[in-house]
Amino acid sequence: MNSLLTTLPVLLPVAYAWAEKQELIISDEGTPLGEAQLADARRAGVMQPEKIRVLRVEALPQPENEDVMFIAKRMGLFQPQSTGITLGYGICLRHGFWDDRLALVHECVHVAQYEKFNGLRPFLSVYLREC
Repeated sequence: MNSLLTTLPVLLPVAYAWAEKQELIISDEGTPLGEAQLADARRAGVMQPEKIRVLRVEALPQPENEDVMFIAKRMGLFQPQSTGITLGYGICLRHGFWDDRLALVHECVHVAQYEKFNGLRPFLSVYLREC
């Protein structure tokens, strides 16, 4: 575990770049929330739910960097049972969960966490260190 903590500062910029790129892709290709989804997002604590975009994907996007992927898997991300991933205001939902209200609400809770930390980089810094 100590080696992960010493490697993390080196990998954070790589993780940030990947996450920011994915958020832009989701923002460009995703769809805004409908009225019921906006209400659910607000109930989940999202302050600006109108910024959320949802991209429906067959498979979740994964970091190309092997070290970042290794750490992500150690944290429990990108597991076969993963339904989605949230990066800032961008949500990817995997096939089979596109219309799953609970899956979307779960991801909206993560959006609220990003907002609480004032953005993607501050949230990821804390999240990756804590996990």
